[in-house]
Amino acid sequence: MKKDIHPKYYPAAKVSCACGNNFTTGSTLPELKVEICSACHPFYTGKQKLIDTARRVEKFQAKVEAKAKSKTAHKSKRAKHVGKAKAKAARKTEKK
Repeated sequence: MKKDIHPKYYPAAKVSCACGNNFTTGSTLPELKVEICSACHPFYTGKQKLIDTARRVEKFQAKVEAKAKSKTAHKSKRAKHVGKAKAKAARKTEKK
């Protein structure tokens, strides 16, 4: 076997969670920072809590609302076709 290929093991690595819980465990890193631990995870606590670190929920809700608004102001296929034809004709006249 090759020597010195394994990382250093820290038997008392400190783990700190975003909820404020701290504990020690074994790891190859001396200190770990996590977003979710067993003290705040819904599976272990039985309580559902939305954790939105990158505004994903808000972005999704905004996207759904925008789509609902666009359906009410949706143009018919005929109106889109007429608009595109007018734009094409305008471009042809500009080239001449």
